[in-house]
Amino acid sequence: MDPRIEAYANLLVERSLDVQPGWQVWINSSALGRPLVEEVVRLIARRGAYPLVRIGGAGMEDVPFEEIWALEAPEEALAEVAPADRHAWETMDAWMNIGAPENTAAGLALSPERRALIAKARYAMRTRRLSDEIPWVACRFPTPALAQDSRMSLTEFEDFLYGACLRDWDAEGERMAKIKERFDRASEVRIVGAGTDLTLSLEGREGEVDAGHSNLPGGEVYFCPVEDTTEGVVHFSEFPAFQEPNEIEGVRMVYRGGRVVEASASRGEDVLFETLDRDDGARVLGELGIGCNPGIQRYMKNTLFDEKIDGTVHLAIGAGFPALGGKNESVVHWDMVKDLRPGGQLLCDGEVVQQNGRWLI
Repeated sequence: MDPRIEAYANLLVERSLDVQPGWQVWINSSALGRPLVEEVVRLIARRGAYPLVRIGGAGMEDVPFEEIWALEAPEEALAEVAPADRHAWETMDAWMNIGAPENTAAGLALSPERRALIAKARYAMRTRRLSDEIPWVACRFPTPALAQDSRMSLTEFEDFLYGACLRDWDAEGERMAKIKERFDRASEVRIVGAGTDLTLSLEGREGEVDAGHSNLPGGEVYFCPVEDTTEGVVHFSEFPAFQEPNEIEGVRMVYRGGRVVEASASRGEDVLFETLDRDDGARVLGELGIGCNPGIQRYMKNTLFDEKIDGTVHLAIGAGFPALGGKNESVVHWDMVKDLRPGGQLLCDGEVVQQNGRWLI
């Protein structure tokens, strides 16, 4: 077995979750993720805890085979959670998702209406994670489908994934803490880039550093902007906005008074509008994230990696993080990545702190 799998499992169990004796740990994955799942289970056992393993076809669903079920089930069933799953979600002590898809296009046949019903049914469980009521971690295991999306061989993708995830996270955390401190002191943040000039307020809000904790690979500093302060325009012209399994190109959004008042996309515009109209909070900016992982330099068609690209920012419409002062509520949390390396700027209270993706602080 690849020794990096054991190191990856150690990172998940010991650093990301810090599993404690007696915990029940929900683990969601697919058959392709089994090598990592088995190592995770061994480590959880050694800590005197209990793995609640769910194996499906993608490993990125909240419930295994959720999308197959959702294609056939009556709509009234979609809006409810199975009592056994509800009990597990309410009593679990930690949550882990090991995405290991066999086919990243699976689920495209599911209608937006049915997908919205599922999102509403899963809202309470997702809120437990977003509020940090329980420790949680999402990651990916290298599969041929993910490698193909990234235009790499499986061996190349394995090297990339482990290189991005298995880092000296203590050192990375110290470096990112300096970035967090500067933005914590800022009242206004301005983002300037191709087709983009957007301002928002972080007044009274403190950020968080992800140094190998909630989302692997780690490597971001993220904040919840004050909900009614976002003004201006953002154009995600460099990379598509990817919300598995949908890929939307050329997303452009105009904010006034903290809400999206105009939106367009060159491809997939119907998905964009369906998401923006899913509930009242979907048009509010829930997160500003700053990518800081030097092990990620190129677009991978996988938001979990793309949002950490060093020299980018990501903006998430929808739900904020209550633990960071976020007040916006929504069943949506959709990260879109903006590349600032070609001529972009980040400004804190008028001071340029990043130019062309390089820090000046």
